Amino acid sequence: MWVRRRSKEGRDGRGTAVADRRIWEEDPLTVEALPDSRVPSPRSRSFFQREGVVALVFLLPFLVLFLVFRVWPILQAVDLSFDNIESIGQGEFVGLENYRDLAADDRFLAALQNNTVYTVGTLLLLIPIPLVLAAFLHSGRVKAPDAFRTILFLPLLAGLVVVAVVFQLLLNANGILNRGLGAIGLPAPEWLETPALAIPSLIILALWRWTGINIIYFTTGLGNIPTDLYEAAAIDGASGIRRFFHISVPLLKPIILFVSVLTLIGGFQLFTEPYVLYASTAGSGPNRGALSMVVLLYRTAFTSFRLGYASAMGVVLALIVVAVSAVQLRLFRYRDVD
Repeated sequence: MWVRRRSKEGRDGRGTAVADRRIWEEDPLTVEALPDSRVPSPRSRSFFQREGVVALVFLLPFLVLFLVFRVWPILQAVDLSFDNIESIGQGEFVGLENYRDLAADDRFLAALQNNTVYTVGTLLLLIPIPLVLAAFLHSGRVKAPDAFRTILFLPLLAGLVVVAVVFQLLLNANGILNRGLGAIGLPAPEWLETPALAIPSLIILALWRWTGINIIYFTTGLGNIPTDLYEAAAIDGASGIRRFFHISVPLLKPIILFVSVLTLIGGFQLFTEPYVLYASTAGSGPNRGALSMVVLLYRTAFTSFRLGYASAMGVVLALIVVAVSAVQLRLFRYRDVD
């Protein structure tokens, strides 16, 4: 706001009174506010100098892209889910018929079950294992922890297609993994031919690929915890395990929630891994053992060209992810209140 600085000298060298200067600054020690009638009105500023307009101008490119490439496709998918479209062209409105068909579709129910098992498996492995490894690397008992973090992070740099092809070679009936198991006298299962082993194979792939990045997340969170808390607990006689469960884990709840939501979304968006790993069956695996919802959606839309039915699958998938994410947020908030 406009303020008046008080002159520290009442008169200059010639005995003339020094006039107060109007300046655009704020000095609480030597200034006093001008009367409200003399403060410039925001309306006197130009249109593009207003804070709200400036913020909107900078946000406008993002908002346009978000509306065009995110919001509009979602609205179009919801609209298509109520139509029966057998090919590219005008569809016929059928109401909730696509959703009723989904409830009785064996393929969709099998894909939903596979996605659920895969997501639960990755949640049970990709949170505790990276958390324990991050705590161990952060404890100071490991020499050159940065080197270990770098090595564990390297799998993330490889593309999903490359990773799936490599695991296809590893999990083959005559692959390296089965040869190693046979060398030590253990049975060599048919990983890619057994329906019951399809989801475990995908979980192993996910564990190898995503453990490193989750370790980075947890290590960053551990680095932000004050060391005074650990020192005070050690003085009180708390062991390393007690300090981990009573200090590290509670203070890492925001990071754990973040990793959980990412793992949940990634679990229900499973596509590339089964589609490449089980390329001979178009991503469904033996007896639909690896069929995921996104693979089924892709095949329905771009192989069978049932766009309305595929849109209904996408809407149901989105609702499932939003609902489960909301439950996760609610549970973490409830625990924080307790």
